[in-house]
Amino acid sequence: MPANLASALSFIVGSLAQLYLFVLILRLLLPWFRADFHNPIAQAILKVTSPLVIPLRRILPPVGRIDTSTLVVAFIITYVTILVLLLIQGGTAPIGAIALSSVIYIVLLTLRLFVFAIIVRVLLSWLAPSGYNPAMAIIYSITDPVMRPFRRIIPPLGGFDLSPIFAIILIGALTRIVSGFLPLPVM
Repeated sequence: MPANLASALSFIVGSLAQLYLFVLILRLLLPWFRADFHNPIAQAILKVTSPLVIPLRRILPPVGRIDTSTLVVAFIITYVTILVLLLIQGGTAPIGAIALSSVIYIVLLTLRLFVFAIIVRVLLSWLAPSGYNPAMAIIYSITDPVMRPFRRIIPPLGGFDLSPIFAIILIGALTRIVSGFLPLPVM
């Protein structure tokens, strides 16, 4: 397969897998952050992920607030995506390296999701500071626990909340640390 075609196909496969994994990670995080499941966005997340998660839930019950079936589905999708990307690129890897890469990619996607949510929150606070919509409610429920410790340490200066900047810096540092353990930089 020509290199440019393999690159384009890898991009498509990786992007589609990451989009679905973002939705799975949201499904995993929403109960932790006590999001409102009557929210239409939360309902859409449940609807999109339920065909894969619900059948597995019959075998794997949740452990505390950890939705093990959603976590296993995310792991399987990441594992299969890495396998497909390796096949497209003409590479191979040991099973353990693919499994470890899958776990690390899920952590990295979770960190990336927090960064995206914080950026969207900042933009929405500038564009519609007193508005409400279901997406804002989900974003606030996800980002509040991440930004709360920074708000305790760094008070608003001149009406500007600087906690998102420091939260993104810390998440960026964590991303670099976790990326260092990645055996297969495929996705």
